[in-house]
Amino acid sequence: MINAENYSKSIGNRRKLISWCLYDWANSAFPTVIITFVFAAYFTTSVAEDQTRGTSLWGIAISLSALAVAISGPFIGAIADHSGHHKRWLFLFTLLSAFSSMMLWTVEPNLNHLMYGLFWVALANFGFELSMVFYNAMLPFLAPCNQLGRWSGWGWGLGYLGGLACLSIVLVIFIQTETPIFDLNKDAAEELRITGPFVAIWMLIFAIPLFIVSPDTVGNEKQMAVAIRKGLKSLWQTLKQLRKYKDIVWFLVARMFYTDGLNTLFAFGGIYAAGTFGLGFQDLIIFGISINLIAGVSAIIFAWIDDWLGPKFVIFAGVGGLTICGGALLIVESPTLFWVFGLSLGIFVGPIQSASRSLMARMAPTSMRMEFFGLYALSGKATAFLAPALLAWTTAAFDSQRAGMATLIIFLILGMALMIKVPSLRY
Repeated sequence: MINAENYSKSIGNRRKLISWCLYDWANSAFPTVIITFVFAAYFTTSVAEDQTRGTSLWGIAISLSALAVAISGPFIGAIADHSGHHKRWLFLFTLLSAFSSMMLWTVEPNLNHLMYGLFWVALANFGFELSMVFYNAMLPFLAPCNQLGRWSGWGWGLGYLGGLACLSIVLVIFIQTETPIFDLNKDAAEELRITGPFVAIWMLIFAIPLFIVSPDTVGNEKQMAVAIRKGLKSLWQTLKQLRKYKDIVWFLVARMFYTDGLNTLFAFGGIYAAGTFGLGFQDLIIFGISINLIAGVSAIIFAWIDDWLGPKFVIFAGVGGLTICGGALLIVESPTLFWVFGLSLGIFVGPIQSASRSLMARMAPTSMRMEFFGLYALSGKATAFLAPALLAWTTAAFDSQRAGMATLIIFLILGMALMIKVPSLRY
């Protein structure tokens, strides 16, 4: 017979975890619509003086915001560990990202709005990335140890699908129609600028269940000044005693390399597809949507494997799959084979990202989770310049996109090699 009290607790905890996953659906609209597909293209083609200059300035703004996250993430995480009330911190940075996205509506298609637009998009990205520190760290508070992989995978998969759902709606009701709703003026690019407020509203609406249903961590009622002082002291002690956490250090260093290779592969994948295989803009949009859909579905499917064989196995298999498919893309000449191996990359991307999160959730000390997820954010940003710089230098030196893309395989292999030192954690 099922115990009624235990059944009620199980249902209640499942609601909390579903609301946690729904937050991924909510905030993934920002990187998909604003950073990757719509607003970035609008800024580089309509706000900046030319596309080359616009792309450069956009890249600098995103890089600077990522650097700010890398520097501040561990400090803010350590402070939050001492102040408690982690959900309040999550709400603060979610609100910052949503408000900044809302302000993108005011970025008009002329040079006078260039720096203004860069400021708001950088601030929105800063809020988004820091919100992920607190969101990721909530997972081990909510999910049982033997289910961390599946919930991480389901959340990540739902995030991919949520971003694509938001993008699809934006394309249908604003961009690809002759008569956008709300009588938007296409001459003033209002059908593109509206994506900022739309994403902000999307984020806030679908984040509501998390803030209502999921519990907050208990605050220790310390004054903020005390929490800051103790948090900084705690972080300093952690950095001085990293030998105590050598398994985590090996993982974070490994993640720096394979994440750098993965992110750069996707950042330059469109350029490579257009330059080497002759894909047009419409094909690139279809390719981008398809690979994100595959990544989302595979993250959901591989979630069970994470709990069964452990996150280290999933990361190893995923990075190995990226290496094989990425290597094939350097050799093949046929556009058809590009589609085959290019879309295959998506099979591994979602599971790698999801398993990395679940592995960190398993490894981080309970009382220092925010601090270590801040270091986790640092590991994803600290060397973000390295792979793009090496790719650009190699491409120029050999006058070959294939040679440039080949450098990314080095980062993936290095990440795999360093993961050997990381323990396999299964439940």
